[in-house]
Amino acid sequence: MRQFTEKLDISGLELKDQVVAINRVTKVVKGGKNLSFSALVVIGDSAGHVGYGMGKAREVSSAIKKGIEAAKKNVLRIPITEKGATIPHTVTGRYGSGRVLLKPASEGTGVIAGGAVRAVITAAGIQNILTKSLGSTTAHNVVKATLDALVKLKQPEKVARLRGKTVAEVIGPDEKAEKKVPGATPAAQA
Repeated sequence: MRQFTEKLDISGLELKDQVVAINRVTKVVKGGKNLSFSALVVIGDSAGHVGYGMGKAREVSSAIKKGIEAAKKNVLRIPITEKGATIPHTVTGRYGSGRVLLKPASEGTGVIAGGAVRAVITAAGIQNILTKSLGSTTAHNVVKATLDALVKLKQPEKVARLRGKTVAEVIGPDEKAEKKVPGATPAAQA
């Protein structure tokens, strides 16, 4: 299910492209075989904007160029936390038979992801994340499932405003502050 997203002005963004997959396609016609190429391209500015597109042409370079133009029309804004440069919460995205699980990770973890998922995550600018691709391994399905998961992400500020609570109530107390050693005095814990 496609969720509504606002139209972004990408003129001020420095978008970098990355080719995820190139596929050689042959069409059999009366006179012989027609050879063409399809390219799946992901673009992003490494600051929370990412998009994908597909291009088909007789030559690889033309297919990539068409893919980049298609990707520029599908750029989305992704919420990234300031602390740790990760996602706000765990989410699963689906597209067809492909499913992708994205989990936030602590600072220093890095990007734990495979091929197509890694391309989307790095283009978006997420630096610490754990991912798992479930189901279909087709590059097209994995890229679309990853973007579906990223679109489902919600910022804690928006959720708090909708629920009428503070951000601290939505996120919960800091886990490190709650961990206490049993039987120890407060002075020994510090």
